[in-house]
Parts: sequence; structure tokens; C-alpha cells
Amino acid sequence: MPEFLELLPPLEALDKLLTNYSPKFELESVLTDNSSGRIIGEPVIASYPLPSFPRTTVDGYAVIASNTHGASESLPAYLTHIGEVPMGDVPNFEIAANQCATIHTGGMLPKGADASVMIENTQRVGDGEIEILRAVAKGENVLQIGEDVSEGQEVILKGKKLRPAEIGGLMALGITKIKVALKPLVGIISSGDEVVEPQDNMNPGQVRDVNSYSLKALVEAAGGIAKNYGIVSDTLESMRLTANLALEECDLVIITAGSSASTRDLTAQVIDELGEPGVLVHGVNVRPGKPTILGICDGKPMIGLPGNPVSALVIAGLFVVPLIEKMTGQLPGRPKPSVPARLNLNLSSQAGREDWIAVKLIETKEGFLADPIFGRSNLIFTLASADGLIRIPPDANGLEIGAIVNVRLL
Repeated sequence: MPEFLELLPPLEALDKLLTNYSPKFELESVLTDNSSGRIIGEPVIASYPLPSFPRTTVDGYAVIASNTHGASESLPAYLTHIGEVPMGDVPNFEIAANQCATIHTGGMLPKGADASVMIENTQRVGDGEIEILRAVAKGENVLQIGEDVSEGQEVILKGKKLRPAEIGGLMALGITKIKVALKPLVGIISSGDEVVEPQDNMNPGQVRDVNSYSLKALVEAAGGIAKNYGIVSDTLESMRLTANLALEECDLVIITAGSSASTRDLTAQVIDELGEPGVLVHGVNVRPGKPTILGICDGKPMIGLPGNPVSALVIAGLFVVPLIEKMTGQLPGRPKPSVPARLNLNLSSQAGREDWIAVKLIETKEGFLADPIFGRSNLIFTLASADGLIRIPPDANGLEIGAIVNVRLL
């Protein structure tokens, strides 16, 4: 197949796919406490400031800071105790010169007070008198109105993935329901006459389906919903029928195996038949995963992945994950979780080709060592035993022992 001879660099191939794809963003309303990991579909504007009142960050005494200036253990200041700030309510008194009041963490600062003294730096010396053993500055141990968020501030950008911190912030603003991007439905088709379901007994020459299930986990971690269309035999009619059904029902279709240039491999032919423009890329200059197919069929993306489990997962990380991120409107440019490590042996590579190598991280006093795991791309436990992947760029002939590498965590 002639397209296979035109190997594109991975970034160029991804750009070609993404620029030819225009997702139709759809939103749904969900409860905020059920929105972890979802992509917010509209910006969040604070309707009031946080905090909405001046509050102490310590247990101790509300004071006028200038009344404590110069105070120390050897020369304390003495203030008259006039009451206690009620939690969850407005104090019904004011702090005047040389006065103080008991206050607990999170309590509202009474009128007149402008600082709090930690209880550890005080001592009761008699009925109604507090000894201040350390001076405080104005505003010390106090959160001011709007110090976290000001009224009208855009606090969460559209396209942000919601983490525990964002969910907590939404709840602090009283936002209990939000609009998020609808999760794209991703159809997964596994092909091959030799492939059987994991629960089936195997005959000689057969292998159990790995890709459908590892890709399902990857799709769901990326923010999609996976739908498994089972195992398709190596015939054009079977592949065409199943792929057409998946394309009708789903937002994205992934086909594993059937992407190399053999006469039995039908993925590219089916993608070209199912819609325009069809195959955009057939062959990516990367190892593992050279025979990757990227296509668009009447506005819906289709991806043909290699059948080898390691190749399928690595390539899915390079192309499927960014595609799902675009489908859900995620903010671009967010870095992937990674750690720096020192390579513990030499790695060779072919110039002009991008290589991804599985590594295990070994913790030392000086930091992490990256220990490459060598194995063929059809051996899934090569990847299962790895902590991450390192990239050898196409302009390099390899990496030397001792080189600092960036390990993308799996």
C-alpha cells in the first residue's frame, strides 16, 4: 500500500489528524461532587469574594496589632480580655485599645481588631487579663476579604480538568451543579482470526484478546467511554460491517491489528470506504508502532493501531489520548506527569526515527535511575513492569549512559 511508504514524524502525523478534525462539543450537567476528572464546559466566575469576611488562621486572641508592639517574653504586653468570638456568627462586640478576645481558627475577626496572636504566645495572668509574649503585625494570622478569590474573578477556565482542589473551590462558592463536556463514546474493534476472548480456552496458535481491554482502560483514564465491539475475523466483509456500525454509534473508532501492509490487513481499505477524506496517515516514523493509520470519516476520527499490545498502548498514548482531549475541549499544553532520571546504560536508535523505550525507575540517594526494559512489542508484561517511557528524538542516534532523561509516567 503506497501510503505506508510515507512515514510521518509523530508530531506531524498528530497535527495532520487534529487539524482535519472539528469536534462537536456537547455539555451535560452533573453534580459537582461527582465531577472529578471531568472537563468543565464553561468558565466559573466567583459571585462573591473568598473569604467573605476577615477570619483568623490560628487559635488565640483577636487584637489591635499596635497594642502588641514591643511585646516579648521578658517584656510582655497586657490586654484586657472582653469575651469570645462565636464560631459561625458575627461578634456582638468591638475591640478597643488594649483589649482582646478569644478567637478560634476560622472565626470572624471582631470590629476594631486587625490581627490575631497565637495562643502559644500568650498566657492568662489573672481574671480578665491576658499576657502577650510576642508582637504581631497588622494582618498577621488573618485572612482578608477576597484574599483567595475576589468577586467577579474567573476562578476556573473553560476546558480545565476538575481535580480535588477545583471541586473544593466550587463547593466553597456554593456551586453544587456544573456543566461539563460530554464524554466521547469510543468504539474498540479487535481483529484477527487467531484472537479469542480472555475467558475462552485457547487452541494451539491462538492468543487471548489483550488490546480491547487495555485500550478500554486507557480511553476511560483519558476521559472517554469505551464500547467493545468484540473480535472481528480477517475478512473485508466482517471488518466493514463492524466498523460501519461502530462509526454510526460512536464518536471515535479504534481498530487494533490490520494496520500493516500485508494482503490480509484491511483497516486502511475500510477507513477509506466509510467516509471522506478517509486515511490521512498510513505509517508513522516511530518505534514501536510504525504501521499506524489515522483517518477521518465524514467528521469522525478512526485510528488503526498495531496488533502488538505494547505498540497499541504506546501509539494510543501518542494519538488517542490527545484526540480525546480535543474532543472534550481540554485546555492545550498541560504537561504530562513525568520525572527526571539518569539513564543507567547506553541506548542505540536509528537516526530519523522516534523511539519510545519502557523503563523501570530505581530510587537512589541522588535521584531516580531509568533502567530500560527490553522486550518485543507483543509482550504485554514488558510494559506492565515499566514505570514509564522515555523518548529518543529522531535527530539522535541514541542516548548515552548517565544522560538525564524525562520519564513520562504510565
